[in-house]
Amino acid sequence: MEVESNNKRATNGRHSASPEGSDSKESSVERELNGEIQAVELNGSGSGSHANGHIKKPLPVEDGRIKRKAKRLIQRQNSGSGGGGGGGSPSQTNGNGASASSTLVGNGILTATGGYVVPHRRWKNSRRSRNLNRGRGLPKKGGAGGKGVWGLPGSEALAEVYEDENDPNYDSECNDRNVELREVITEITPVEFFKLAEPIVLEYFEHGDTHEVAVSFDEILQGPLREHITSILVEISMDHKDSQREMTSVLISDLYGRVITGKDIEKGFNMLLSNLPDLILDTPEAPIILGNFMARAVADDCIPPKFVAKSTADLELLELGEHAEQALRRADSLLHKQGWAHLDNVWGMGGPLRPVKTITKQMELLLKEYQSSRDVAEAQRCLRALEVPHYHHELVYEAIVMTLESLSQTTEEAMCELLKQLDLTCLVLPAGMEQGFMRVFDDMADIVLDVPLAYIILDRFVERCNRAGFLTDKIINNMPSRGRKRFVSEGDGGHVKPATLPIRD
Repeated sequence: MEVESNNKRATNGRHSASPEGSDSKESSVERELNGEIQAVELNGSGSGSHANGHIKKPLPVEDGRIKRKAKRLIQRQNSGSGGGGGGGSPSQTNGNGASASSTLVGNGILTATGGYVVPHRRWKNSRRSRNLNRGRGLPKKGGAGGKGVWGLPGSEALAEVYEDENDPNYDSECNDRNVELREVITEITPVEFFKLAEPIVLEYFEHGDTHEVAVSFDEILQGPLREHITSILVEISMDHKDSQREMTSVLISDLYGRVITGKDIEKGFNMLLSNLPDLILDTPEAPIILGNFMARAVADDCIPPKFVAKSTADLELLELGEHAEQALRRADSLLHKQGWAHLDNVWGMGGPLRPVKTITKQMELLLKEYQSSRDVAEAQRCLRALEVPHYHHELVYEAIVMTLESLSQTTEEAMCELLKQLDLTCLVLPAGMEQGFMRVFDDMADIVLDVPLAYIILDRFVERCNRAGFLTDKIINNMPSRGRKRFVSEGDGGHVKPATLPIRD
């Protein structure tokens, strides 16, 4: 009787929620199905379970019969009306329109109102995610999250670092909010300053811009290191040629009053004087070079003349040694000459800055000295000292002309050997060698006026050089040959006959 009263209350609740006469097939199916379920309760009595609103698990045998009957009833309902009542829904609403709770029975769902719904088989093979509450696992629109994503790039810098006081590496003094952190620039040593300044000086030897050097020194320079600039510049220039030493003197003059002072230059020269015994090991002529630098600095008004005019007593007090005395005497002898204008050329004039006539004259002296000594190594050293690789074709031209004018087979052999060695050492490039021979070929018309046998000697010299193996095919193919001269005959009326005679009709 208690079960029947509960069924009536559940049925009346559904009928009150719907209008009159709207009893659907779904309600009849549920009523018939609920009657079957209630008839097979476990242990016979369910007063305790009915009080809590739960129905105990049915018997296994009756469970299968109930499922089969529920399937037939649902099929009959669906065949009667095309799912209008929604009898296959897994959840039903109670009289108040709220969703009723359900209890699983076997593989089906048993609602609180006593309804039994058979699960749909198509749910098992559904491709929809079964974890809808946790998202699809894709990154967010801003790229700041999602499955397998660490977060927005750079967000780790914004995260607050948790400081644990129990951490053994925790420092209360450093983490105190009252501590102010400031940037501390450590002072560099003279050795480190030399490593920083050397690339600047070597780059200056390439571009020659003193303003760029001054800006570079301002970036790395500190107060106590200003006196090391002069010593670094002079020490680096000792390993280079006179043209770089001339550029170093110009650089010292331009840095004076802007980056360094006269006192800094004097301290730099004193460092070099005391360091001369070590500099001589790499540069034997270091005292002479340092004396030239000091004399040039005095001529450029960078240091006073009294710095050079030191007495012997001062040298003994400074304990500089004989090498320093030699450098000071060199500078003093240059300054005691009449006028200081010659000190502007104390290093000579750089290769590209020299006049063409001066370079040509020095090449002639080089060839004459080689002709008398036959020292190929000395000739190569002198040619490198000229620092005019773009003008080496002039040496080839002068060597060939000197060979034609000498009328000597010994000179031909010597010049051929010199040109061969210059080509092997790549001191004279093939382009310069070719240009020198071509200039001689073009000037043969003028050379033959002074040397009538010039064509014969040139032919013999070119053949000798060809056997030496340093002439190109272009030089051999352009070798000039002296043509036969046509003399004026008596019947021509004093006119020279043309090279080609016109064909008569």
